[in-house]
Amino acid sequence: MARNTLEAWIPEEDGSDVITRVQQMSAVEALASPEPMRSNTKSIPRSAGVGVALVAKGGTYTEDVSTNDDVTLTAQKLGKAIRIAEEDIDDSLADILKTKMTDWATSYAKLLDNATLAVTAAVGTGVPFESVYYVLSQAASGLGYGANDNITLTGSGGVTYDNLSATLSDVEGGDYFDESRMVVIAHPAFKGKLRGIKDDQHQPIFVQGQGSDRGTPSTLFDLPVRWSLGAKTSPTATDAPGGLPILAVVNQDFLRLGIRSGPESIFIDGRDGLSALTDESILKMRARRAFALGHPKAAAILVAEA
Repeated sequence: MARNTLEAWIPEEDGSDVITRVQQMSAVEALASPEPMRSNTKSIPRSAGVGVALVAKGGTYTEDVSTNDDVTLTAQKLGKAIRIAEEDIDDSLADILKTKMTDWATSYAKLLDNATLAVTAAVGTGVPFESVYYVLSQAASGLGYGANDNITLTGSGGVTYDNLSATLSDVEGGDYFDESRMVVIAHPAFKGKLRGIKDDQHQPIFVQGQGSDRGTPSTLFDLPVRWSLGAKTSPTATDAPGGLPILAVVNQDFLRLGIRSGPESIFIDGRDGLSALTDESILKMRARRAFALGHPKAAAILVAEA
């Protein structure tokens, strides 16, 4: 039997419970540079940099010989279908839909951050994007970047002041450092690790609310910190990663988030069509997103091994 109704996907508006929840839970959705997409793919030009030289009066301008390339955003669909029994619909449809949509938004936010920041594998089954971690683990000789150059492992000694400093140093000395645009995205497990770092007098180095460096965990070396439950390593994208916590320092201008559509929802009434045989309606939620790190030297990661 063919369906006899034509529902339309309803986009979530600014201020909706879903959008609010996504912005609260997803560091990447909140901080990345958005790239509106009108098709499934979009190429973003990437410059190797343009130099400046002195030109004498009446002299000849030297020409720039740097190479240019691009990064490609490819939209992927992130969604879920939720069956709702007719009895529950008759009791309290609005509350059920609101609860389910908010729950989906939470899971979506964690999966998006995991997929864009911490997945360790190349694009393939279960891996929609090249994450920041994956990009930093690969050599890019054309960009002057060596595999794992900007990944720091804490080792068995755990998170220390020195390896935090080393992680920031990986980006501070490069052409892609802009203090006004740098952010730290870390798994909440780092909160306890930062609180445990002591000075020679056994006093906490990072104390919340005391300003400057001592403002952590809201800042780290004067950079704002955003906490994300998706910031754990994982072989595939998931909303419940079980790997190692990571802390990423990144220029947010180089976190490029393609936005094709959504988050959006559609409610398929179970009282007509084939669904009438089950007394169940279906709520579908989806968002179409793409992601790319603009340059490996614009980011660095600290992996908490202990």
